[in-house]
Amino acid sequence: MRVVGIMALCVMLGGCASVTRGTTETISVASTPSGAEATISGLEAPMTCTTPCSFVAKRNADISVTIEKPGYETQIIPLQKDIPATGAAGFAGNVLLGGVIGMGVDAATGAATDHKPNPVIVTLQPRMAAPVARQQRPPRRSAPPPQPEAGT
Repeated sequence: MRVVGIMALCVMLGGCASVTRGTTETISVASTPSGAEATISGLEAPMTCTTPCSFVAKRNADISVTIEKPGYETQIIPLQKDIPATGAAGFAGNVLLGGVIGMGVDAATGAATDHKPNPVIVTLQPRMAAPVARQQRPPRRSAPPPQPEAGT
């Protein structure tokens, strides 16, 4: 009887996305040119890395990546949460096998979701040079009007 109970538990957990996919994912960041500073917000503690790099994030985190490099425009990329086919299959496995608890766990942990885009690939644009201020020339003086000659 104990063996049957353990097997039933294994079958119910087999469809659970948090078991089959995990609650974290690795996200890669790359830039052209490389060597930019990527600041990742939305993690338990904000972090920075130099591109190309990668980091591990919880699947349910609201993440944005800010990429900066001197001489280039800063870019901010918000990551969207998406349910890929593999995540949907894991979540659906809960429905088919009656795992209501597994559905709740998957929903709470975001185990059925992935962040998009992944990898984050950015082409940095050169910063436009500030326009050089032109020196204004003083206004030209016009020649004084001719004076009438004395005695005429």
